[in-house]
Amino acid sequence: MVRYAIPMLVATAISAPLAAAEIQIQSAGPVVELSITETVKAAPDLATISAGVTSEARTAVEAMQINAREMTAVIARIKALGIDEDDIQTSGINLNAQYDYNRQTQKQVFRGYAVSNRVSVILRDVKQTGEVLDALVAAGANDIGGPSFSIDDDTAAKAQARKAAMDTAQMRAMEYATWSGYSGIKLLEVSESISRNQPMPMMSMRVANDVAVEQSTPVQPGMVGTGVTVTVKYEMTR
Repeated sequence: MVRYAIPMLVATAISAPLAAAEIQIQSAGPVVELSITETVKAAPDLATISAGVTSEARTAVEAMQINAREMTAVIARIKALGIDEDDIQTSGINLNAQYDYNRQTQKQVFRGYAVSNRVSVILRDVKQTGEVLDALVAAGANDIGGPSFSIDDDTAAKAQARKAAMDTAQMRAMEYATWSGYSGIKLLEVSESISRNQPMPMMSMRVANDVAVEQSTPVQPGMVGTGVTVTVKYEMTR
């Protein structure tokens, strides 16, 4: 976005605990405003997966009891893989009645109850993602989701993106000043917004309990990015 302004007064309100204050920026020349977005990509060091069990039974109590037993085994397996308990979080427990449709009578026929229990798991070694997924299926998990990848500490990546955005903004502002017959620029205002490349929503996959895994599930982490958008205002100077 590029916007020119004739000599102007820019007022920005800054909130304070007791009263609002105003910072006034006086511009003697035309102003160019730019919004620049830069993204820096890096190898992820975190993988998030979900694992759960869906159990069915004739009564709700029985379905809950079966699910509790099977899910306990899955969680025990997760901990046995060396995953910290703080990186394991229950993401949802659902109990629903199940029906079949009778085409002859054109009515719903009650079949029983289904219980699903899922946990979200953070893996701090992305290379083990496929191995962990296979181990959870072997432990009884029949509802698998993910993985999604992220960076635990993206401070350095954000700083790199921020510098790149400022360098680009300065270069472009100088170009506009030159094209407009001015010899220099003066920075008036800077603001930024930060966004991270959002991982794709974790896809859920139902797995049959009798599936035999002959080799580890292949997983490609790829790269994830951190983006910074810098909005700057420069005054064009003689």
